[in-house]
Amino acid sequence: MTPVPSPGPLDVVVHSGPADWWVILAGLGPLAVLIAALLAFYINWRTLKQRTAADKTALEQNREADANALQQKTEADSRAEWWRRTQWALDRALDPDEGTKALGLATLEVLARSELARNEELELFDIAWKSVSGDENGDEAEADAGSGQEPAFVDDRHDLGENGVTDEDSTKEVGP
Repeated sequence: MTPVPSPGPLDVVVHSGPADWWVILAGLGPLAVLIAALLAFYINWRTLKQRTAADKTALEQNREADANALQQKTEADSRAEWWRRTQWALDRALDPDEGTKALGLATLEVLARSELARNEELELFDIAWKSVSGDENGDEAEADAGSGQEPAFVDDRHDLGENGVTDEDSTKEVGP
């Protein structure tokens, strides 16, 4: 076999010109993915921060509501127990035995000083005290009887109002 001479050098010609748009876009693809990932990370971070703040606020509100509910329940339970003791004392105060009656009245006196007693209940205590002691007019009648004066009536001339007139001074009768 005879050797074949080697071919001559081959010339490769590269045409360089402006790159096509899809080639540039393909080169920027990884950068676009990185920017999208950073944007998603930022949005998720802000969402997590906002949810954490909202959860913290909700937790504080729940704690405050629970504390208020506990306080109201405690106060209601205390008042219910106070009323149960009051009923017991009223039952004892109405007992025909003088010792039991004295115990009931003493208990009512202590219960009346409690901060749980409201004005309405204190008025009931006064009524009960008067009915148990047999005094229809209460302490005022004793004070009036001790001074020797007649009790004043609302329309009595000696009991004028702040402006110096009574109801009779301001009343006019109108004809038909």
